Amino acid sequence: MTQKDLLDIAQKFGTPTYVYDASSIKKQYEKLNSSFSENTKFFYAAKALTNINILKYIRSLGANLDCVSIHEVELGFKAGFTADRILFTPNCVDFSEYEEAIKLKVHLNVDNISILEQLGTKYGGICPIFVRVNPHIFAGGNYKISTGHIDSKFGISIYQLRHIERIMNTTGLHVEGLHMHTGSDIKDPEVFVQGLEIMLEISEKFPDLKYIDMGSGFKVPYQEGDLETDVPLLGKRVEKALASFSKKSKKNYELWFEPGKFLVSQSGHFLVKANVIKQTTATVFVGVNSGFNHLIRPMFYEAYHKIENLSHPEKTERIYTVVGNICETDTFAWDRKIPEVKEGDILVFRNAGAYGFEMSSNFNSRLKPAEVLFLEGKAHLIRRREVLEDLLKNQIEVL
Repeated sequence: MTQKDLLDIAQKFGTPTYVYDASSIKKQYEKLNSSFSENTKFFYAAKALTNINILKYIRSLGANLDCVSIHEVELGFKAGFTADRILFTPNCVDFSEYEEAIKLKVHLNVDNISILEQLGTKYGGICPIFVRVNPHIFAGGNYKISTGHIDSKFGISIYQLRHIERIMNTTGLHVEGLHMHTGSDIKDPEVFVQGLEIMLEISEKFPDLKYIDMGSGFKVPYQEGDLETDVPLLGKRVEKALASFSKKSKKNYELWFEPGKFLVSQSGHFLVKANVIKQTTATVFVGVNSGFNHLIRPMFYEAYHKIENLSHPEKTERIYTVVGNICETDTFAWDRKIPEVKEGDILVFRNAGAYGFEMSSNFNSRLKPAEVLFLEGKAHLIRRREVLEDLLKNQIEVL
């Protein structure tokens, strides 16, 4: 997708607008497929981006679906995924969501001893489940996205295996899979290998085990010089560990991964317009027609997004602080070199496909942006821009 394509989309659909390049998603999926054996399956982590068109496109590539809410499961069915291709991994949800997942016959992943006991007592061995373990591995690019450490709310500690065994033995609970996820933005393949070795070590406790799910957290580069997870190397290291285990144990497990950001992040381009250039005694601000209500990652995770001036890429670079139009501290980037910006210029935030629109809100009663899918050289509107009526549609006037 070229600079001209993006400018044409901005002119046709306005700004702010999220644009997703389908070819980028396909390229990332093919990189995964070519790096692992045929005994590996990939479950797209829907929470990264759930537009129904993205779900359908990823399904068409051959991926399965990882869901964290029962509504994501329902979206998965609407996108054409069958129950056997959906994994439901909730956390701290009402028991009714587990019961609904059982009715829908999707794979069910449980990370709470209390829920294990309730499921075992009510269903026994009727509904096979996954157990999400916490391996106590600290990994990830930010504490807020690290999920395998000792203080994490996710998973059942590997030191609580005796509790799990007790429930299995007394209720007949059938465990078909082991799951772990240590965090996001993991650069070192050895983190995954370490987690896999822990899972293989405890696998002997689960006689009916079929699947080992490594979660995901593959790092993608956000700025020049950034490292990314060496997926081909990871594939080789994982295959070596599994082969060694199989030789000793005579057991073979199907390996699962749950890439989310890895598939869609680099496909995303967030288009905004420069509203104002404001110079103070210390700073030159570019104020754009968006804010953390549309892209919260820089404020929430201190995340970096490359920002480019699409309208005048040839201009001399100047130093700007890029801010939004929200009535809060609302900073996208401090002291960033960008080709000189004029009011009305179109800017693009790169790597905006994951957790961009998905985490957007109507803060300050501002409208959510449009979404566009760029597929085979053509731009398709896949979500219209909100209008005022959208802010009011669920409100009930009593005065």
